Amino acid sequence: MRLPRKRTVLLVVVVVLALGAWAAVPYVRAASLVIRMAGLHGAWIDRLGRFENGPVATRDATFQGRSGTMRVRIYEPATRRARTVLLTGGVHAKGIDEPRLMKLARDLAVAGTPVVTAEIDDLLHYRITPKLTDSLEDAILWVAADPGLAPDGRLGVFGVSFAGGLSIVAAGRPQVAPHVAYVLSFGGHGSLPDVVRFLCTGVQPDGTRRTPHDYGVVVTLVNTADQVVPPEQAAPLRAAIMSYMSASHLAMVDQKAAAIEFKHALALAAALPEPSKTLMDYVNTRNVAALGPLLLPHVEAFTDDPALSPARSTTVTAWRREGRRTPAGVSTAEPASPRVSAIVAAGARRRIPSRTRSGSPASSKTVAASSAPMKR
Repeated sequence: MRLPRKRTVLLVVVVVLALGAWAAVPYVRAASLVIRMAGLHGAWIDRLGRFENGPVATRDATFQGRSGTMRVRIYEPATRRARTVLLTGGVHAKGIDEPRLMKLARDLAVAGTPVVTAEIDDLLHYRITPKLTDSLEDAILWVAADPGLAPDGRLGVFGVSFAGGLSIVAAGRPQVAPHVAYVLSFGGHGSLPDVVRFLCTGVQPDGTRRTPHDYGVVVTLVNTADQVVPPEQAAPLRAAIMSYMSASHLAMVDQKAAAIEFKHALALAAALPEPSKTLMDYVNTRNVAALGPLLLPHVEAFTDDPALSPARSTTVTAWRREGRRTPAGVSTAEPASPRVSAIVAAGARRRIPSRTRSGSPASSKTVAASSAPMKR
Protein backbone atom coordinates (compact mmCIF):
# COMPACT_ATOMS: atom_id res chain seq x y z
CA MET A 1 0.00 0.00 0.00
CA ARG A 2 2.92 2.36 0.56
CA LEU A 3 3.99 2.53 -3.08
CA PRO A 4 0.60 3.63 -4.45
CA ARG A 5 0.33 6.18 -1.67
CA LYS A 6 3.74 7.61 -2.57
CA ARG A 7 2.77 7.72 -6.20
CA THR A 8 -0.44 9.53 -5.31
CA VAL A 9 1.42 12.10 -3.25
CA LEU A 10 3.94 12.56 -6.03
CA LEU A 11 1.16 12.98 -8.58
CA VAL A 12 -0.55 15.59 -6.41
CA VAL A 13 2.72 17.50 -6.01
CA VAL A 14 3.32 17.45 -9.77
CA VAL A 15 -0.22 18.65 -10.50
CA VAL A 16 0.03 21.45 -7.93
CA LEU A 17 3.37 22.59 -9.34
CA ALA A 18 2.00 22.47 -12.88
CA LEU A 19 -1.07 24.52 -11.91
CA GLY A 20 1.15 26.99 -10.08
CA ALA A 21 3.40 27.38 -13.09
CA TRP A 22 0.39 27.86 -15.37
CA ALA A 23 -1.13 30.47 -13.05
CA ALA A 24 2.21 32.30 -12.83
CA VAL A 25 2.62 32.73 -16.60
CA PRO A 26 0.71 36.07 -16.85
CA TYR A 27 2.77 37.51 -14.01
CA VAL A 28 6.04 36.31 -15.53
CA ARG A 29 4.94 37.85 -18.83
CA ALA A 30 4.21 41.13 -17.02
CA ALA A 31 7.61 41.06 -15.31
CA SER A 32 9.21 40.43 -18.69
CA LEU A 33 7.47 43.54 -20.08
CA VAL A 34 8.67 45.69 -17.18
CA ILE A 35 12.25 44.48 -17.73
CA ARG A 36 12.13 45.36 -21.43
CA MET A 37 10.54 48.75 -20.79
CA ALA A 38 13.06 49.62 -18.08
CA GLY A 39 16.03 48.46 -20.16
CA LEU A 40 17.31 46.21 -17.36
CA HIS A 41 20.12 43.77 -18.14
CA GLY A 42 21.83 40.84 -16.48
CA ALA A 43 22.36 37.13 -17.04
CA TRP A 44 19.00 35.89 -15.76
CA ILE A 45 17.24 39.24 -16.29
CA ASP A 46 17.90 39.07 -20.04
CA ARG A 47 16.39 35.59 -20.18
CA LEU A 48 13.32 36.73 -18.29
CA GLY A 49 13.01 39.76 -20.56
CA ARG A 50 12.82 37.42 -23.55
CA PHE A 51 10.12 35.22 -22.00
CA GLU A 52 7.61 34.19 -24.67
CA ASN A 53 8.92 36.84 -27.06
CA GLY A 54 8.35 36.42 -30.76
CA PRO A 55 8.84 38.25 -34.06
CA VAL A 56 6.79 41.34 -34.89
CA ALA A 57 5.81 42.68 -38.32
CA THR A 58 5.04 46.38 -38.75
CA ARG A 59 3.08 48.19 -41.42
CA ASP A 60 1.74 51.70 -41.89
CA ALA A 61 -1.76 52.61 -42.98
CA THR A 62 -4.04 55.64 -43.19
CA PHE A 63 -7.72 56.33 -42.68
CA GLN A 64 -10.03 59.32 -42.86
CA GLY A 65 -11.02 60.89 -39.58
CA ARG A 66 -13.07 64.00 -38.88
CA SER A 67 -9.96 66.17 -38.93
CA GLY A 68 -8.49 64.64 -42.09
CA THR A 69 -6.21 61.76 -42.96
CA MET A 70 -4.67 59.98 -39.97
CA ARG A 71 -1.56 57.85 -40.16
CA VAL A 72 -1.35 54.68 -38.09
CA ARG A 73 1.32 52.06 -37.52
CA ILE A 74 0.36 48.47 -36.80
CA TYR A 75 2.62 46.10 -34.83
CA GLU A 76 1.52 42.52 -35.52
CA PRO A 77 3.05 39.73 -33.38
CA ALA A 78 3.58 36.33 -34.96
CA THR A 79 1.73 34.77 -32.00
CA ARG A 80 -1.27 36.70 -30.70
CA ARG A 81 -1.95 36.31 -26.97
CA ALA A 82 -4.13 39.33 -26.25
CA ARG A 83 -6.55 41.70 -27.92
CA THR A 84 -5.27 44.69 -29.89
CA VAL A 85 -4.43 47.87 -28.00
CA LEU A 86 -4.53 51.41 -29.40
CA LEU A 87 -1.45 53.17 -28.02
CA THR A 88 -1.21 56.97 -28.14
CA GLY A 89 1.68 59.12 -26.91
CA GLY A 90 1.81 62.66 -25.59
CA VAL A 91 2.53 66.02 -27.19
CA HIS A 92 5.47 65.38 -29.52
CA ALA A 93 6.41 66.52 -33.04
CA LYS A 94 7.57 63.04 -34.10
CA GLY A 95 4.18 61.43 -33.53
CA ILE A 96 4.20 57.69 -34.18
CA ASP A 97 7.89 57.93 -35.14
CA GLU A 98 8.88 59.02 -31.63
CA PRO A 99 11.54 56.47 -30.54
CA ARG A 100 10.19 55.83 -27.04
CA LEU A 101 6.65 55.26 -28.32
CA MET A 102 7.98 52.86 -30.95
CA LYS A 103 9.93 50.95 -28.31
CA LEU A 104 6.91 50.68 -26.02
CA ALA A 105 4.76 49.45 -28.91
CA ARG A 106 7.32 46.80 -29.82
CA ASP A 107 7.83 45.79 -26.17
CA LEU A 108 4.12 45.07 -25.97
CA ALA A 109 3.92 43.37 -29.36
CA VAL A 110 6.81 40.91 -28.95
CA ALA A 111 4.89 39.28 -26.08
CA GLY A 112 1.78 38.78 -28.19
CA THR A 113 -0.24 42.01 -27.95
CA PRO A 114 -1.06 43.59 -31.33
CA VAL A 115 -0.53 47.34 -31.13
CA VAL A 116 -1.82 50.23 -33.22
CA THR A 117 -0.29 53.69 -32.80
CA ALA A 118 -2.25 56.62 -34.21
CA GLU A 119 -0.80 59.97 -35.25
CA ILE A 120 -2.96 62.90 -34.18
CA ASP A 121 -2.16 66.11 -36.02
CA ASP A 122 -2.80 68.53 -33.17
CA LEU A 123 -0.40 66.59 -30.91
CA LEU A 124 2.29 66.94 -33.59
CA HIS A 125 1.91 70.73 -33.50
CA TYR A 126 1.46 71.12 -29.72
CA ARG A 127 -2.14 72.29 -30.16
CA ILE A 128 -4.48 71.57 -27.27
CA THR A 129 -8.00 71.48 -28.72
CA PRO A 130 -11.14 69.32 -28.33
CA LYS A 131 -10.33 67.84 -31.74
CA LEU A 132 -7.72 65.71 -29.99
CA THR A 133 -10.39 63.64 -28.25
CA ASP A 134 -12.45 63.45 -31.44
CA SER A 135 -9.42 62.06 -33.28
CA LEU A 136 -8.87 59.46 -30.57
CA GLU A 137 -12.50 58.45 -30.88
CA ASP A 138 -12.07 58.09 -34.65
CA ALA A 139 -8.98 55.92 -34.16
CA ILE A 140 -10.73 53.63 -31.66
CA LEU A 141 -13.67 53.11 -34.02
CA TRP A 142 -11.33 52.47 -36.96
CA VAL A 143 -9.51 49.70 -35.10
CA ALA A 144 -12.78 48.24 -33.79
CA ALA A 145 -14.17 48.04 -37.34
CA ASP A 146 -11.21 45.98 -38.62
CA PRO A 147 -11.93 42.26 -38.05
CA GLY A 148 -8.23 41.46 -38.45
CA LEU A 149 -7.36 43.73 -35.54
CA ALA A 150 -10.49 43.37 -33.41
CA PRO A 151 -12.35 40.13 -34.25
CA ASP A 152 -15.02 40.84 -31.61
CA GLY A 153 -15.06 44.59 -32.28
CA ARG A 154 -13.35 45.44 -29.00
CA LEU A 155 -9.86 46.68 -28.12
CA GLY A 156 -7.76 48.08 -25.32
CA VAL A 157 -7.00 51.82 -25.17
CA PHE A 158 -3.63 52.90 -23.76
CA GLY A 159 -2.78 56.60 -23.46
CA VAL A 160 0.61 57.89 -22.31
CA SER A 161 1.16 61.32 -20.76
CA PHE A 162 -1.28 63.92 -22.11
CA ALA A 163 -3.04 61.24 -24.19
CA GLY A 164 -3.82 59.34 -20.97
CA GLY A 165 -6.56 61.68 -19.80
CA LEU A 166 -7.86 62.09 -23.34
CA SER A 167 -8.09 58.30 -23.72
CA ILE A 168 -10.37 58.06 -20.68
CA VAL A 169 -12.69 60.72 -22.08
CA ALA A 170 -12.76 59.18 -25.57
CA ALA A 171 -13.30 55.65 -24.23
CA GLY A 172 -16.42 56.74 -22.35
CA ARG A 173 -18.23 58.32 -25.27
CA PRO A 174 -21.46 56.48 -26.11
CA GLN A 175 -20.43 55.44 -29.61
CA VAL A 176 -17.04 54.20 -28.40
CA ALA A 177 -17.72 52.58 -25.01
CA PRO A 178 -19.14 49.28 -26.37
CA HIS A 179 -15.87 48.75 -28.25
CA VAL A 180 -13.52 49.35 -25.30
CA ALA A 181 -12.36 46.34 -23.29
CA TYR A 182 -10.17 48.42 -20.97
CA VAL A 183 -8.50 51.82 -20.83
CA LEU A 184 -5.09 52.54 -19.33
CA SER A 185 -3.88 56.06 -18.56
CA PHE A 186 -0.15 56.14 -17.84
CA GLY A 187 0.95 59.49 -16.41
CA GLY A 188 -2.29 61.09 -17.58
CA HIS A 189 -4.08 64.12 -16.19
CA GLY A 190 -7.44 64.49 -14.46
CA SER A 191 -8.21 68.22 -14.67
CA LEU A 192 -6.35 70.05 -17.42
CA PRO A 193 -7.05 73.55 -16.01
CA ASP A 194 -5.56 72.50 -12.65
CA VAL A 195 -2.53 71.02 -14.38
CA VAL A 196 -1.81 74.12 -16.46
CA ARG A 197 -2.37 76.43 -13.50
CA PHE A 198 0.22 74.41 -11.61
CA LEU A 199 2.64 74.60 -14.52
CA CYS A 200 2.29 78.39 -14.56
CA THR A 201 2.51 78.90 -10.79
CA GLY A 202 4.17 75.88 -9.20
CA VAL A 203 1.20 75.62 -6.79
CA GLN A 204 -0.91 72.47 -6.67
CA PRO A 205 -4.66 72.62 -5.97
CA ASP A 206 -4.00 71.62 -2.35
CA GLY A 207 -1.52 74.49 -1.92
CA THR A 208 1.63 72.37 -2.13
CA ARG A 209 4.46 74.09 -3.96
CA ARG A 210 6.66 72.24 -6.43
CA THR A 211 8.95 73.30 -9.25
CA PRO A 212 7.10 72.73 -12.56
CA HIS A 213 8.90 71.52 -15.65
CA ASP A 214 9.35 74.03 -18.44
CA TYR A 215 8.00 71.69 -21.16
CA GLY A 216 4.37 72.17 -20.18
CA VAL A 217 4.79 75.94 -19.85
CA VAL A 218 6.23 76.14 -23.35
CA VAL A 219 3.30 74.11 -24.72
CA THR A 220 1.02 76.58 -22.92
CA LEU A 221 2.75 79.47 -24.68
CA VAL A 222 2.18 77.80 -28.05
CA ASN A 223 -1.55 77.66 -27.29
CA THR A 224 -1.84 81.20 -25.89
CA ALA A 225 0.47 83.04 -28.30
CA ASP A 226 -2.47 84.86 -29.94
CA GLN A 227 -3.46 86.28 -26.55
CA VAL A 228 -0.02 87.44 -25.36
CA VAL A 229 1.53 88.97 -28.50
CA PRO A 230 0.15 91.06 -31.39
CA PRO A 231 -1.52 88.95 -34.11
CA GLU A 232 1.29 89.46 -36.62
CA GLN A 233 3.84 88.11 -34.12
CA ALA A 234 2.05 84.87 -33.20
CA ALA A 235 3.24 82.76 -36.16
CA PRO A 236 6.93 83.79 -35.95
CA LEU A 237 6.90 83.17 -32.20
CA ARG A 238 5.45 79.71 -32.68
CA ALA A 239 8.06 78.95 -35.35
CA ALA A 240 10.85 79.85 -32.94
CA ILE A 241 9.27 77.70 -30.22
CA MET A 242 8.99 74.75 -32.60
CA SER A 243 12.68 75.05 -33.40
CA TYR A 244 13.49 75.04 -29.70
CA MET A 245 11.26 72.01 -29.14
CA SER A 246 12.95 70.19 -32.01
CA ALA A 247 16.37 70.87 -30.47
CA SER A 248 15.17 69.57 -27.11
CA HIS A 249 13.88 66.33 -28.64
CA LEU A 250 17.06 65.85 -30.69
CA ALA A 251 19.13 66.20 -27.52
CA MET A 252 17.79 62.82 -26.40
CA VAL A 253 19.28 61.00 -29.40
CA ASP A 254 21.77 63.23 -31.24
CA GLN A 255 23.65 65.94 -29.35
CA LYS A 256 25.40 67.27 -32.46
CA ALA A 257 22.16 67.74 -34.40
CA ALA A 258 20.56 69.23 -31.30
CA ALA A 259 23.29 71.87 -31.01
CA ILE A 260 22.73 72.92 -34.62
CA GLU A 261 18.96 73.17 -34.17
CA PHE A 262 19.29 75.04 -30.90
CA LYS A 263 21.57 77.56 -32.60
CA HIS A 264 18.85 78.01 -35.22
CA ALA A 265 16.27 78.57 -32.45
CA LEU A 266 18.45 81.28 -30.90
CA ALA A 267 18.76 83.01 -34.29
CA LEU A 268 14.98 82.99 -34.73
CA ALA A 269 14.55 84.37 -31.23
CA ALA A 270 17.03 87.20 -31.88
CA ALA A 271 15.03 88.30 -34.93
CA LEU A 272 11.72 88.54 -33.08
CA PRO A 273 10.25 91.94 -32.16
CA GLU A 274 9.06 92.72 -28.66
CA PRO A 275 7.24 91.33 -26.76
CA SER A 276 7.85 88.04 -28.58
CA LYS A 277 11.61 88.35 -28.16
CA THR A 278 11.37 88.54 -24.38
CA LEU A 279 8.95 85.61 -24.24
CA MET A 280 11.26 83.53 -26.41
CA ASP A 281 14.21 84.44 -24.21
CA TYR A 282 12.23 83.04 -21.28
CA VAL A 283 11.74 79.84 -23.27
CA ASN A 284 15.41 79.51 -24.20
CA THR A 285 16.54 80.13 -20.62
CA ARG A 286 13.78 77.96 -19.13
CA ASN A 287 12.60 80.84 -17.01
CA VAL A 288 9.32 79.32 -15.86
CA ALA A 289 9.03 81.79 -12.97
CA ALA A 290 8.87 84.73 -15.39
CA LEU A 291 6.90 83.08 -18.21
CA GLY A 292 4.23 81.24 -16.21
CA PRO A 293 2.51 84.27 -14.57
CA LEU A 294 2.24 85.98 -17.96
CA LEU A 295 0.31 83.00 -19.35
CA LEU A 296 -1.85 82.30 -16.31
CA PRO A 297 -4.69 84.75 -17.19
CA HIS A 298 -5.21 82.90 -20.48
CA VAL A 299 -5.25 79.32 -19.18
CA GLU A 300 -9.02 78.84 -19.04
CA ALA A 301 -9.43 79.87 -22.67
CA PHE A 302 -7.87 76.69 -24.03
CA THR A 303 -8.27 74.21 -21.16
CA ASP A 304 -11.88 74.44 -19.99
CA ASP A 305 -13.53 72.24 -22.63
CA PRO A 306 -14.91 69.05 -20.99
CA ALA A 307 -13.50 67.00 -23.88
CA LEU A 308 -10.00 67.65 -22.53
CA SER A 309 -10.42 66.53 -18.90
CA PRO A 310 -11.74 63.31 -17.33
CA ALA A 311 -12.66 65.38 -14.27
CA ARG A 312 -14.91 67.59 -16.41
CA SER A 313 -16.17 65.05 -18.90
CA THR A 314 -19.93 64.57 -18.53
CA THR A 315 -19.58 60.88 -19.41
CA VAL A 316 -16.89 60.16 -16.83
CA THR A 317 -18.61 62.11 -14.06
CA ALA A 318 -21.86 60.28 -14.87
CA TRP A 319 -20.15 56.94 -14.16
CA ARG A 320 -19.19 58.22 -10.71
CA ARG A 321 -22.52 59.94 -9.96
CA GLU A 322 -24.56 56.86 -10.84
CA GLY A 323 -22.28 54.59 -8.81
CA ARG A 324 -21.99 52.05 -11.57
CA ARG A 325 -19.20 50.33 -13.38
CA THR A 326 -17.76 52.09 -16.39
CA PRO A 327 -19.28 51.14 -19.78
CA ALA A 328 -18.12 47.96 -21.44
CA GLY A 329 -15.81 47.11 -18.58
CA VAL A 330 -13.66 50.20 -18.99
CA SER A 331 -11.20 49.99 -16.11
CA THR A 332 -10.10 53.18 -14.41
CA ALA A 333 -8.87 54.10 -10.96
CA GLU A 334 -10.13 57.49 -9.88
CA PRO A 335 -10.27 59.20 -13.31
CA ALA A 336 -9.44 62.65 -11.93
CA SER A 337 -6.28 61.76 -10.03
CA PRO A 338 -2.66 61.05 -10.96
CA ARG A 339 -3.30 57.43 -10.01
CA VAL A 340 -5.40 56.88 -13.14
CA SER A 341 -4.20 53.47 -14.27
CA ALA A 342 -5.16 49.88 -14.92
CA ILE A 343 -2.88 46.86 -14.79
CA VAL A 344 -3.09 45.26 -18.22
CA ALA A 345 0.35 43.83 -18.88
CA ALA A 346 -0.57 40.54 -17.24
CA GLY A 347 -4.10 40.55 -18.58
CA ALA A 348 -5.44 41.72 -15.23
CA ARG A 349 -8.60 43.80 -14.93
CA ARG A 350 -9.45 46.26 -12.16
CA ARG A 351 -12.83 47.55 -11.04
CA ILE A 352 -13.28 51.12 -9.95
CA PRO A 353 -12.51 51.35 -6.23
CA SER A 354 -15.62 51.69 -4.08
CA ARG A 355 -14.58 55.20 -3.07
CA THR A 356 -14.60 56.20 -6.74
CA ARG A 357 -17.94 54.55 -7.43
CA SER A 358 -19.57 56.26 -4.50
CA GLY A 359 -20.04 59.48 -6.40
CA SER A 360 -17.52 61.46 -4.36
CA PRO A 361 -16.31 64.71 -5.96
CA ALA A 362 -13.59 64.36 -8.52
CA SER A 363 -10.10 64.97 -7.21
CA SER A 364 -7.84 67.27 -9.18
CA LYS A 365 -4.41 66.72 -7.70
CA THR A 366 -2.67 65.90 -10.94
CA VAL A 367 0.57 67.84 -11.03
CA ALA A 368 1.93 67.15 -14.50
CA ALA A 369 0.56 66.38 -17.94
CA SER A 370 3.59 66.90 -20.14
CA SER A 371 5.46 64.29 -22.09
CA ALA A 372 9.20 63.71 -21.78
CA PRO A 373 11.50 66.24 -20.11
CA MET A 374 13.14 68.74 -22.40
CA LYS A 375 16.88 68.37 -22.66
CA ARG A 376 19.53 70.27 -24.50
